[in-house]
Amino acid sequence: MAERSFKAEVEHLRLGEGEVFTGEGILAITKALLESGVGYVGGYQGAPISHLMDVLADAEELLSELGVRFEANANEAAAGAMLAASVHYPIRGAVTFKGSVGVNVASDALANLASSGVTGGAMIIVGEDYGEGSSIMQERSHAFAMKSQFWLLDPRPNLTSIVKMVSDGFDLSEASNTPVMLMVRIRSCHVTGSFTCRDNRPPAFTVKDAVASPRSDFARVVLPPMSFAHEQDKVKNRWPAAERFIRERKLNEFFGPAPGQDGPRLGIVVQGGMFNGVIRALQRLGLADIYGHSDIPIYVLNVTYPLLSGEFLEFCAGKDHVLVVEEGQPEFIETQLGSYLYRAGASVTLHGKGLFPLAGEYNGTVMLDAIEAFLRKVAPQTLPAAVRAPNQERPEIPDLSKTVPIRPPGFCTGCPERPIFAAMKLVEKELGKHQIAADIGCHLFASLPPFEIGGATMGYGLGPAANGAFDGGGAKRPVAIIGDGGFWHNGLSSSFTNMAFNKSDGVAIVVDNFYSAATGGQDIMSSRAENDTKSTKNPISRALKGIGISWVREIDRTYDVARMRDTIREALTTPETGPKVIVASSECMLNRQRREKPLVAKAIKAGRRVEAPKFGVDEEVCTGDHACIRLSGCPSLSLKRLDDPLRDDPVASIDQSCVGCGNCGEVADAAILCPSFYRADVVHNPGGFEAWWAGVRSAVIGWLIRRRTARRLDFGGVQS
Repeated sequence: MAERSFKAEVEHLRLGEGEVFTGEGILAITKALLESGVGYVGGYQGAPISHLMDVLADAEELLSELGVRFEANANEAAAGAMLAASVHYPIRGAVTFKGSVGVNVASDALANLASSGVTGGAMIIVGEDYGEGSSIMQERSHAFAMKSQFWLLDPRPNLTSIVKMVSDGFDLSEASNTPVMLMVRIRSCHVTGSFTCRDNRPPAFTVKDAVASPRSDFARVVLPPMSFAHEQDKVKNRWPAAERFIRERKLNEFFGPAPGQDGPRLGIVVQGGMFNGVIRALQRLGLADIYGHSDIPIYVLNVTYPLLSGEFLEFCAGKDHVLVVEEGQPEFIETQLGSYLYRAGASVTLHGKGLFPLAGEYNGTVMLDAIEAFLRKVAPQTLPAAVRAPNQERPEIPDLSKTVPIRPPGFCTGCPERPIFAAMKLVEKELGKHQIAADIGCHLFASLPPFEIGGATMGYGLGPAANGAFDGGGAKRPVAIIGDGGFWHNGLSSSFTNMAFNKSDGVAIVVDNFYSAATGGQDIMSSRAENDTKSTKNPISRALKGIGISWVREIDRTYDVARMRDTIREALTTPETGPKVIVASSECMLNRQRREKPLVAKAIKAGRRVEAPKFGVDEEVCTGDHACIRLSGCPSLSLKRLDDPLRDDPVASIDQSCVGCGNCGEVADAAILCPSFYRADVVHNPGGFEAWWAGVRSAVIGWLIRRRTARRLDFGGVQS
């Protein structure tokens, strides 16, 4: 059950020649693939292109009608290997996954693909989320394109440009027999706009045609001496062919005054994906309009690798200063362009890093400050008088980090992973601190307060493998945390097989929330849901026992904190040797709410009886030590100050965002905290007897409250 359904939107993918498509970038990319005659598509979900996989999954019916094969791959490596279909056959294929981390996982397959070259167009669509919207290490995919000689496309972030670049990318791939990488940033994926459609095109040569007429060519096998020939082919044939295509098709663009016209002797070179930010900054400086017309010459690199030296030098002709807008580090583009100028003996001064920060996202403020500083430095006369005036300096933006508290990511309200770490904290109190390795996924939030469990992660599915160095029989057993998504992505082969083969004595906890939850709630092998096109309901425990791990404990309700605590304690203290794995299962609360809320609302509207649990804190019983919050951290559990002058400390309080999971009460019970938590069942559409009985109870309770209040008042009067 994905986070979002695109069933309605995918119908727009059927639009034909001349019709106008309006929607998000990810839908536009899918439409462009269909218009380009793609034969197969695949990938692995991961922000910011998770929704692209969801769109493809929801569009499976249309894909089948066109003869397009769709596969939701087990991981990025499997997706990259899928492109092997384009090596021998003239089939266009595309796969998609998250930027640098996905490329890292798929690197072996992609490197082999780049070496052998392709016959059909092969495209890797990577969602680059460099900057403040990212959840991963700050790296760029550009380095991989350079290393393996992929052509890297970075289109301007509007739907027309993105769609055109998908089509041109396939043509470029086929013209140069080289895979192409299409990079789309977060804003590109979710930008909204429109473009004029073409008809969807069934693949000229399908995967079924390929299976019916198998081909092979040992010259494309990556083994000596063919691998040496591949390198020569890249340099002598593929690279020149790519440069010719890029130049003839005019994939890079020029904006601003035409060459030869009177204008400033300066220019700006920008990655295509950063174009909107540049234009916005120039607009704010009075040097461009909202339609993109600029008074400053701009060279837009919709292809950031390979760079065309001739095209760049032509742009530099007649200029004294050129600014390079390249987000991220190292400055690959700026360094390469500088070498072109040096070899040509040009006197143009290149500017970039220094005016721009070396690292970090180039948001609107950064872009405006850097471009204005460039113009003030080399050509202040180009700036309008109002901007040049000293008294028109923009007010300094305050450093909000000094006044606004940080807000690290955390578990959702009712998350079934929270009680696992509450149980681990209780065990830590008994047995002391253990070496704990984490993995990629929601459970990584446990490394932050209030739990502070797990201080390192080495990659998706590598949590238990990261503890390999600590599995040598120390005083305490190491503990690893891994999610069900990570388990099926890479964990079974790389982590648990490693534990079994090396006879590890460590402990691993598999957090099974039924989905690949962190990427949007997509189904995986162990999901409990029915899925017409995928195999689900495959227990993790069965896979573990299949590779020889016998000590496996299954917990089907993670909210049972006491049982979780006892099982973790058993795993850490049992005299039995060998790998010990706890599979802790409860459904992701977000997906559960998405599934159940519409059903509950429908039942209530239909007049059926519905019972919903709510939890609260008895203010008179609460001691105010807040241990419950330190062991839970639930967003719905907060503090409340009382009007009682004798109680200075705030008490715990549960707000209306509570989803009734019961974790707070379970924690209070397992940790032997104050018994202040209570459960109230809210009944919608009660029966006649229930309504009457509720009225009686309310009347009695009301009478008791009034009597107690009256006694207190009487007591207060006597004292006075």
